Amino acid sequence: MKNLPNPTEAELEILQTLWQIGPCSVKQVHGLLQEKREVGYTTILKQLQIMLEKKLVQRDESARIHLYQATISEKNTKEKLVQKFVINTFQGSSHQLVMQVLGNAAASASELEEIKKLISQLEDQDPTHQII
Repeated sequence: MKNLPNPTEAELEILQTLWQIGPCSVKQVHGLLQEKREVGYTTILKQLQIMLEKKLVQRDESARIHLYQATISEKNTKEKLVQKFVINTFQGSSHQLVMQVLGNAAASASELEEIKKLISQLEDQDPTHQII
């Protein structure tokens, strides 16, 4: 699965639906995406066919209605995309990324607490590791 292509923005939108709901028909994916924005049924069908060719999804054809399911995990996909983004946008610096994100959007008190816990956990794993 490591050699699979990165999903496009449109493919990610479909994958998000499949990750949240589980196996879906084209009609179900279309209905859920239609709630967010205007999108054609045939567009979703074609996109799922392309994703099937790319091995980003698999199709269960055992029933009359074919169901599509993500073949890549949400966690691994996000990790891969974030890593590529950090390398390409911030020259590999997670420090620059975090500072940019925290500077652009106000974090709630609970979000800041979660960030502090994560930093603490990372420091506990490797006390010599410098965090930001």
